[in-house]
Amino acid sequence: MPENHGPLEGIRILDLSRVLAGPSCAQLLGDLGADVIKIERPGVGDETRSWGPPFLAGRDGTETGESGYFLCANRNKRSITVDMSRPEGAALIRRLLNHSDVLIENFKVGGLAKYGLAYDQLKAEFPRLIYCSITGFGQDGPYASRPGYDMMAQGMGGIMSITGEADGPPVKVGVAINDVMSGMYTAVALLSALRHRDRAGVGQQIDVALLDAQVAWLYNQGLNYLTSGEVPGRLGTAHPNSVPYQGFPTSDGHFILAANNDGQFQRFCEFAGAPDLPADERFATNPDRVRNRDILVPMIEELTRQHPTAHWIAGLEKIGVPCAPINRIDDVFADPQIRHREMVIAMPHPLADEVKLIGNPIKMSETPASYRRPPPTIGQHTDEVLEELIDLNAEERDDLRDQGII
Repeated sequence: MPENHGPLEGIRILDLSRVLAGPSCAQLLGDLGADVIKIERPGVGDETRSWGPPFLAGRDGTETGESGYFLCANRNKRSITVDMSRPEGAALIRRLLNHSDVLIENFKVGGLAKYGLAYDQLKAEFPRLIYCSITGFGQDGPYASRPGYDMMAQGMGGIMSITGEADGPPVKVGVAINDVMSGMYTAVALLSALRHRDRAGVGQQIDVALLDAQVAWLYNQGLNYLTSGEVPGRLGTAHPNSVPYQGFPTSDGHFILAANNDGQFQRFCEFAGAPDLPADERFATNPDRVRNRDILVPMIEELTRQHPTAHWIAGLEKIGVPCAPINRIDDVFADPQIRHREMVIAMPHPLADEVKLIGNPIKMSETPASYRRPPPTIGQHTDEVLEELIDLNAEERDDLRDQGII
């Protein structure tokens, strides 16, 4: 296993979360050096283990039962199985907390209280603990007791109302982006709480809600409404505040044109064979182009349809007009820039020769992300962790295993 020289080396996290928001947060922190112990239910584990196909192929070519979904968010973790619903299991969690800095959980509000593992039940005993709670709607408010999922937050938080073609239905983002963003907000909060603990000596509870996170990343579209009072609608690939900045058809596909300042628009028009277009007072400046997008965009589409995508990409790059292809996922992972930046990695896996994973995008000169552990099989590290941290010997572990507690 590669050595750990990450900035979070020495920080231990108990990851009681499942699915994506919490696990993606814990994986990010694991990449940065934290020792992440993933707590899973005996015999079941994180439910995303079965969210397939696809499943990782084993050495003999048959499915291992490890889903691509699970593999995406669980590297750099050690998996142990503990039945927290049993008093003995909850007691094990408390013993592990004696050796931990952070707890991450995404149970429904109050869900851990029946096991004696709610924040208020642990605060006095573990005053330095950072307790991260990720829920659909937060720890308080009229919706707090509701279960919450990524697409619910996308719908309630407005992003679906502005995603999709203008004449089409609302569309969710193709990745569970709200789960991912909630995990990232939690990671930022967690690091801030650790910094506060370094100075003040006390932990705290972090309360992140998927709905709050969704509203937070409305950004310019949210402010467009708060500034103007006008409700944004769906624009397909178009930008609400810059024209032309969207996907355009070509003779053999589509490409992205991002000529979002006056100079870039002028150069595009010259290359496209329409040098007089910027002189039209309707299109002279970006505000003019935004107000008259319904007239301008069809004119640009007529121009871009005359040549293939490669013509536009090669020609516009030469004259400094931002543009890009619209890649399929296979194109993405074959792209030389993506490969150079090590956004595709491979790690050995207990059930396969290797597993391909998406790399960490954070590049740091002194403490780079490290890939030390592949996504674990369920309970792979139960004996290792319980012996290492709380000195449970083999006989004690076998007894707990016979009772179904681990």
